[in-house]
This record gives sequence, structure tokens and C-alpha cells, in this order.
Amino acid sequence: MTPTELAPRFFIAVAVILLFCRLVSWLLGKVGQPPVVSEMLAGVLLGPSLLGLFWPGAQAALFPAPLLPILYVVGQVGLVLFMFQAGYAFTSHRVTGLAGTAGAVSLAGVTVPLVLGFLLVLGMAGFVPIRAEGVSLGVSASFVGVALAITAFPMLARIITERGLAGTRFGLLSLASGAIDDAVAWIMLAVVLAFASGSVGPALVCAGGAVLFGLALWLGGRRVTGYVMRLSDDRARLLGTVALLFLVAWYTDEIGLYAVFGAFAVGVVMPHSAQTDRVVDTLTPVAATVFLPLFFTFSGLRTEFALLSNPAVLGFAVACVAVAIVGKFGACWGTARLMGEPNPVALRVGALMNARGLMQLIALNVGLEAGVVNSSLFTVLVLVALVTTIMTTPLLSWIERREARAPAATPSLVPAGTP
Repeated sequence: MTPTELAPRFFIAVAVILLFCRLVSWLLGKVGQPPVVSEMLAGVLLGPSLLGLFWPGAQAALFPAPLLPILYVVGQVGLVLFMFQAGYAFTSHRVTGLAGTAGAVSLAGVTVPLVLGFLLVLGMAGFVPIRAEGVSLGVSASFVGVALAITAFPMLARIITERGLAGTRFGLLSLASGAIDDAVAWIMLAVVLAFASGSVGPALVCAGGAVLFGLALWLGGRRVTGYVMRLSDDRARLLGTVALLFLVAWYTDEIGLYAVFGAFAVGVVMPHSAQTDRVVDTLTPVAATVFLPLFFTFSGLRTEFALLSNPAVLGFAVACVAVAIVGKFGACWGTARLMGEPNPVALRVGALMNARGLMQLIALNVGLEAGVVNSSLFTVLVLVALVTTIMTTPLLSWIERREARAPAATPSLVPAGTP
């Protein structure tokens, strides 16, 4: 298809995606699900799992193969803007007095699902077609472990903020644990992808480039972003921020670290000020409303739940969901209890840390583009992301109802500094 033919296809596809995501978001919003859950599900429904299954002609007309690279590129714009906002939010939540507990919860929340996921793949890889061609068993197992270790920190922060719980003990503990968890998991993902290259050259380029990038951020990141925020007006600051983001995204993509890492890092080093807040508040709605749904749909077009008709793949999917929940929810809840937290606090921390959300989808797409993930494993891990994210709000509501029946025991709602 020529660019002239693709342009109208792109416009109608985007209109359908945005309106359908809005419809699903409205429907699921009635049962308390956040927009990110609705958009994840809407993307899957527009793919071969539903629309392609019942109306393949419509799906082929709406999303012809030549259109998919365009959806991918435009969706990457949304991811860069979103991860920039996530990095900025990462440094917005300062926690004191809970560092030891948060570190222990985060360590358990990363280590246990990582180990369980690794062992699960080692045990089942011989029976399930989940290894991409040319990828070693160790790399596949490591990728699954890292994917299960990820927490949806931005969604966690949004739920806590929207419910007015940022000052509660469980809210601060979850934010601190989730922030540490995601930082560690993304670093581990970068390491796995470097090893997955299969040769020393790309791994050295990635490692060396990452070290140079880290040094540049440490030595000049605050200075450069501070200069951008001191530009003359909001329009200049917005343009400077977007240009900086895209330059960093280009660099991190070129060295094999991927654009999302660079965008997150820029958000982390941005100075917290009224000017930065205005830039973030301008970019975030555009990313969340227009660009991210395209990424969800692109992911959904590569998710084939029909693959679960294979009993082996279905069995692995069920095992993966169980391992994900036990490894994250169970480990975070148990560790919080061992650190002396009351059960209501520990339950809420486990429920919030268990959500994978958009962050796992980003990791999956990075893995798929790197050739580490095949279609079966991609579908299984998308299912894990959906299940663990969808269960978060109902689980929190159940905990609240449980506590309402025992009003004397509500230590999770007291301020974090209260003993």
C-alpha cells in the first residue's frame, strides 16, 4: 500500500480504536476498573482474539498488515511520553520511616516471582512451545521471571492518589516498594536483553552505552533538564522537553536499551517545579488519551487467545497466572507481615504490588521486538497482565468490606508515621 492509501486507513483505524477504548472504559468504569485495564482489554478485543475470530474481514480491512508498523511507531510516542511521566512520578513520592520494610517487601516481590517464573519455564519448556527460535532456555526462563517480577508502579500510584490514600501507611509503603521493584526489574530486563543478543558485540554496546548514559545523567542530567525548564515560556519548555525525550529515546534505542528506559530516566532527573508540572500535565493527557490506546491495540493485534486451545499452552498459562499471584501478592504480603506490619496493611500492599498492568505489556513488546518472545509466550503473559491488573480493584474493595465488618482493626488507614 502506498502512503496515500495508508493515510485514510490510519485515520479510520485510530478513530475506531479511540472510540472503542472509550466505550470499554465507560463500561468497566461502572465496576470500578481504572482506564488502563479497559484499554488493555479493548486492545485485545480488537485483535484476532475476538474481532478477528468472528469478523476477520473487518479486522483485515481496519488493520491491514502495512498499517501495523505505523501503529507501532505512533504507539512508541505514547510510551515515551508515558514513561517520562512515570519517571517524574517515581521521584514525587518521598518516603521516610519505612525504608527498611519497603526494601524487604520489594526484594521479596522481585526475587520470589523471578525465581518461580524461571523454575516454571525450566520445568515446562519441554512440553510447551514457548521458546522463540534461536533463544536459549536460560534467556527465555529469565525473561519470564523478570516479566512476572514487574509491578505497575504508575497504576499503583494513580490508584493511591485518586483514593486519597497517599498519606496512609499502606499507601506510602506500596509506593516505596513499587518504585524500588520497578527500577530493579527494568534493570534486570535490560541485562536479559543484552544477553539475548547472542554475541558479545551488542551486549558490550548496550552495557557501554548504558554506562555512558548513566554518567551523562549523573553529571549533567539535572543541569540540562533545569535549563529546559528555565526557558522563556511554556511553549518553549514543552518543545525543549519533547526534543530532549526523543533524542534520549533515539540514543537508548540505538544502543539496545530501548526508548522506554531513556524516557523514564529523563523523568527521574527532571526538577520538580511548577513549570515541570505544567509540562507533564500537558503531555500526559495527550499520551493517555490518543497515543497509548494505539499501543494497546498494537499489542492486542499480536495476542492470539486461540493459542490457548492447545492444552499445553493453556496449562502453562494457568500455572503462570498462579505463580505470578503467589510470587508477588504472597511474597509481598508475607514479607510485610514478617516486618511487623498489621494484616490489613500487608494485604493492601500485596494487592497493589500484584498488578502488572501496562508495564508488563511494555516489557512484552520489547521482548517480542528483540526476538526473545514468541506468539504463545506473548499471549500467556498478556493474560497474566490482564488477570493480575483486573483483580486489583475488586481485591482492594474486598479488603475494605472485610475491614468494615471489623472497624476496630483499621491500622492501614492511619498516617504512616503513627506507630
